[in-house]
Amino acid sequence: MKKKSTERRLFQYALHYKKGIFIGLICLAIAVTLELAGPFIAKTVIDDHILGVEGYWQEVVEDNDRYTIAYDDKYYKRVDRLLQTDEVVGEPHTLMQVGTSYYMIDDQAPLSGVREVGDSQISIEFGEDVLTYDAIKLNLQEMYAFFEPEQRPIILLLVLYMVLLLIAGVFKFFETYLLQQASNQIIKKMRMDLFAQTQRIPINYFIDRPAGTIVSRITNDTEAIRDLYERVLSIIVSSIVYMTGIFIALFILDARLAAMCLILIPVIFLWMKGYQYFGTKYNTVIRATISDINGKINEAIQGMPIIQAFNREKSTQDEFEELNERHFTYQRKLVRLSALTSYNLVTVLRNITFVGFIWYFGSGSLNLTSIISIGMLYAFVDYITRLFEPVTDIVNQLPLIEQARVAGHRVFELMNHKGEAIQNSKINRYRGHVVFDQVTFSYNGEDDVLKDISFEVKPGETAAFVGHTGSGKSSIMNLLFRFYDPQKGNITIDGYSTKELSRQQVRSHMGIVLQDPFLFTGTILSNVTMNDPAISRERAIKALEAVGATGFIKRLPKGYDEIVTEGGSTFSLGERQLISFARALAFDPAILILDEATANMDTETESVIQHALEVLQKNRTTLVIAHRLSTIQDADRIIVLERGTIKERGNHDTLIEEKGLYYQMYQMQQGRVRASVS
Repeated sequence: MKKKSTERRLFQYALHYKKGIFIGLICLAIAVTLELAGPFIAKTVIDDHILGVEGYWQEVVEDNDRYTIAYDDKYYKRVDRLLQTDEVVGEPHTLMQVGTSYYMIDDQAPLSGVREVGDSQISIEFGEDVLTYDAIKLNLQEMYAFFEPEQRPIILLLVLYMVLLLIAGVFKFFETYLLQQASNQIIKKMRMDLFAQTQRIPINYFIDRPAGTIVSRITNDTEAIRDLYERVLSIIVSSIVYMTGIFIALFILDARLAAMCLILIPVIFLWMKGYQYFGTKYNTVIRATISDINGKINEAIQGMPIIQAFNREKSTQDEFEELNERHFTYQRKLVRLSALTSYNLVTVLRNITFVGFIWYFGSGSLNLTSIISIGMLYAFVDYITRLFEPVTDIVNQLPLIEQARVAGHRVFELMNHKGEAIQNSKINRYRGHVVFDQVTFSYNGEDDVLKDISFEVKPGETAAFVGHTGSGKSSIMNLLFRFYDPQKGNITIDGYSTKELSRQQVRSHMGIVLQDPFLFTGTILSNVTMNDPAISRERAIKALEAVGATGFIKRLPKGYDEIVTEGGSTFSLGERQLISFARALAFDPAILILDEATANMDTETESVIQHALEVLQKNRTTLVIAHRLSTIQDADRIIVLERGTIKERGNHDTLIEEKGLYYQMYQMQQGRVRASVS
């Protein structure tokens, strides 16, 4: 099955909240459209109301509307504002501006050409012809009469523009709010999906990778993707809408010039492809290095006592500096790439466009009939200036786009890892009959750590597994818990193969206590109940009492509600072990696994646990991994392992009588005990 591209999967995540995104983009389009009305309004103000007074004025009989003005005891009205009901007198007059002064000509003079004033006459050079007209210069009061009718429409247009900007601001607010809300929802879902995926994938995935690298994907990489949805999406879409609106406006004003500006689109596309080629390579190294840095920091913090105890601060710092230097090197390459492909190229393109713009209108001015109005010129300059704002915005987002693409690839790489669906449907409580039938297992698929292992533990029995380091004791427990599955053989519980049940169902009636107990941030009680509503406070307290933990808990200021920090570092190893033991007992497991649970206990704490075990092992199958053979002498059966095979089996007395491997191990430990006592 072909895998979906990163871009497509990012798009599909956005579709989960398409309603908010769609409404936000509509608000964005409306806001941009309203903002782009500005140059059109400015053109109207300049051409129709500021410069529009220069032109042809018709004498009328009476003052019948607000566009009629009084001059020289007569009434005049602009020709373009005449109504069918207006009674006109004679031919139109011409109001012409020369310099800063205005002149009235009792004739229709051409409005184009080079003008000069002298001896109450205006001469107009029009091509090879020179036309001369008698003209009367208007004083300030007379000029004001012609401009007075334009004040109201200018004010109304400016007010309209302000209203449009305010409305655009409202739509812009909703656009920003909706897109940011959608982006946060998308990232929330993505992080939940990622965390859920970590529950489904096999345990060996976490063994092969530092915790910091996985944390980086769930936090740093998703944060980079959030920028894509929150900032880049709105900026790119607003830029596209903005450019579309500008091109529409340019086509309305001058189709030929707009067509020339369309060359920007393939330039931007090629630009983005070029940046993508190099940016992806650099960002891939940068994101991977950030993960390695997080992993190194996490490892250094966890192992700080060992680092300081063995004076490894310098080497640890050198290892971190190597990663930091790699991050700096590729970040510098990315900055150089962004510098080369951002503002500088946009500036060059803008300057080239303005050269073309000046050439276009400059060459057109050689033909006097094609000269455009000042308002039109202003609108063109404004729109072309605005055209490069979204181009700059798009180019500036290229680094974030590439960061999001690479981060998305890393996120989906984790999601693509083969996992298993979590099935928590309840099954009947075990009787506790465990059988390993010719089980062979390897972690890497090559070197077998268990070889043809077969044994049986009947309900209610206690079976102990002993052997030197690497003999396969913990691997047996990993298989029983279905952290892994064997390559050969079968494991059954009460006659049912563990492969027939989900991993969660297999573990549902098991409890485990590890040699190195782990406590979660919370309280003592929350570490016992694991926040399972089925485990009541009273039940958790009884479990703590059963394992003898109440002795140290009663000395704590908050008792059972004492705060536990990460890892339970404020408690001793023995206290942490008692809490983890109570955790297992609170769930009342049918099968109890003790993975060297008493290996690090002091004598007093061990005696407390041993006393609790005598009560708790009744009617419960118990599997014990132990180095200290003194703790398993009462086990129903003892299985001795060596290099993945079973060498001996029986109870303590029979194995001592055989004087084999178990006997040798027991004698060695007894010798150490006697030596330590003496």
